[in-house]
Amino acid sequence: MSLAYVALGSNLEQPADQIRAALAALAALDGSQLLSHSSLYLTTPVGYLDQPDFINAVALLDTTLTPYQLLDALMRIEAGFGRERSFRNAPRVLDLDVLLYQDTVLDDPQLLLPHPRMHQRAFVMVPLAEIAPGQQVGEHGLAADIAAALDSAGVVRLESTAQPRRQA
Repeated sequence: MSLAYVALGSNLEQPADQIRAALAALAALDGSQLLSHSSLYLTTPVGYLDQPDFINAVALLDTTLTPYQLLDALMRIEAGFGRERSFRNAPRVLDLDVLLYQDTVLDDPQLLLPHPRMHQRAFVMVPLAEIAPGQQVGEHGLAADIAAALDSAGVVRLESTAQPRRQA
């Protein structure tokens, strides 16, 4: 089994409901166990700004899937939710990204690990730091330290729904 952190985001079609349903889909993923997840956060868009605010969260999985199998599974979940990839940073029903997979480092056109921009994004680092403050993020430092250094003005915790990490 390997530990993997997954970022969740949605800003269409009742985004908080989409995130809750996606967490349930992750919990039902074959070969994986949902160990914990962050609270839901309301966040302002990054990149393309002319769109609704997002709901974001981070989940921790214990999985037997390889990084590529996990990516494929996440893309199937996104497709099942009706994800369309019209342009970069477009509004979306569901976005799932592999952030970290154990200590794996990949530089592949299909998958980059750790996620290459996660340490620059408060909407990722704040929820990650909530459930794993001591998690090392590549060569960038600990999740809590990175989150504290970012401008998190556009990141607001909606509800305390965090599930503490269970022992696998």
